[in-house]
Amino acid sequence: MAADNKELLNSSKAPEPVGLYPHARRVGGLLFLSGVGPRERGSKKIPGVELDEDGNILSYDIEKQCHSVFQNVRYILEDAGTCWENLVDVTVFLTNMKDDFEIYNKLYAQYFKDNQPCRTTVEINKLPTPIAIELKCIATIEPPSQS
Repeated sequence: MAADNKELLNSSKAPEPVGLYPHARRVGGLLFLSGVGPRERGSKKIPGVELDEDGNILSYDIEKQCHSVFQNVRYILEDAGTCWENLVDVTVFLTNMKDDFEIYNKLYAQYFKDNQPCRTTVEINKLPTPIAIELKCIATIEPPSQS
């Protein structure tokens, strides 16, 4: 595939990446999102998370994190020129499946009631920042016009 058919995209509303990667990358008619967490743009603040002085999680609210991560995905999609309804695949990483899956699954069903992309949910030991959920998504997007 030609290099000019790949485009790196960053959102002005989603939280800044914590490493050297874009929010998304368009390849042909697909948009691949990097892992998206619930942080807020311009801040290290994570909705619903209380940390100790060493940055360890004291408590967190999975419901607040779910709402925030879904909003961040929406920001990236919209800034890239596509929409929530064009999501075709979602991989969800949870750090506590036992305690968080039921709440996350209920909220997921509300957000994806009309659009039902393929979904995989896995439990992982830890994420790079003190968050409890991260999404990895693929959406369809119109390819850039050939002019």
